[in-house]
Amino acid sequence: MAGDAAVASATKRRRQRRRLTEQPWWPAARRVFTVLFLAGVLALVVHQAREVEWPSVLRTLREYSPRVLLGAAALAALSHALYSGYDLIGRRQTGHRLPVRETVGTGFVSYAFNINLGSLVGGLAMRFRLYARLGLKADVIAEVLALSLITNWLGYLFIGGLVFALAPIALPPDWKLDSSGLRYAGFAMVLTAAAYVGVCVFSRQREWTVRGRLLSLPHGRLASLQLALSTANWAVMAGVVWVLLGRQVDYASVLTVLLIAAVAGVIAHVPAGLGVLEAVFVALLAHRVARHELIAALLAYRAIYYLAPLALALPVFFALDAHGRKG
Repeated sequence: MAGDAAVASATKRRRQRRRLTEQPWWPAARRVFTVLFLAGVLALVVHQAREVEWPSVLRTLREYSPRVLLGAAALAALSHALYSGYDLIGRRQTGHRLPVRETVGTGFVSYAFNINLGSLVGGLAMRFRLYARLGLKADVIAEVLALSLITNWLGYLFIGGLVFALAPIALPPDWKLDSSGLRYAGFAMVLTAAAYVGVCVFSRQREWTVRGRLLSLPHGRLASLQLALSTANWAVMAGVVWVLLGRQVDYASVLTVLLIAAVAGVIAHVPAGLGVLEAVFVALLAHRVARHELIAALLAYRAIYYLAPLALALPVFFALDAHGRKG
């Protein structure tokens, strides 16, 4: 009886959400919220840009040592390699027979385009185009895409929850806020990630229908691999910024700010989080690091983590696309 009541309650909530989104005023309200959020971000970016000493930024960029740049580039390469491994999880789960080289190459191209041009172009369009060219069916591609998406945000929930709960960032003094809310959110995030792995381990129902598509639940070991890969990727990604900042700020703070900036970029729907990343870092760390040094580190980060992989991904994309057409 308790199970039936829970199912009925969940069904009722879904119907309420559906009725809300079907209201005639809902699309307009959502657009207004998006415009207001973007306007706020733009105002913050313009305000911060006016206070930046750009000659000092250029001087800081010129003063980067080859050792620091090579270290950041090595971490960036490791992060992209870890993300490319997400598609191997999809390969194992779906059982498709594409070679590992083509699977990893597709994951790398998709991620490079994703972070530079947005998820619709990279995460969705690129994967569907390349995998379809290489012979995968639409339902298999959709499952690989879903697993990649789950893997990415599973690690975010886990590592973000840990740093929010155990090492919350010291907010700027003039904010007059404490970190208790962030701490509670952190515990909830860790529990959510653990719940996913727990369901994969113990659930008797192994198949779920999501928007008309049948998805199979990964087994426990594969779910644990999802968690490990994604957690490592987010950790390494923050390491790139930490190295470029010259370790002036503790690593946990850099990781926390990067995670907050990632969510802000998703909400803003700005390709590559352009301006959002910088605004969040300046807002949260400018009281601990000189503003021009922050901006210089983030510009170097964009060049190393975003633009350089995109330049490498272009020939890989054309090679995979041509190979698919030939096949």
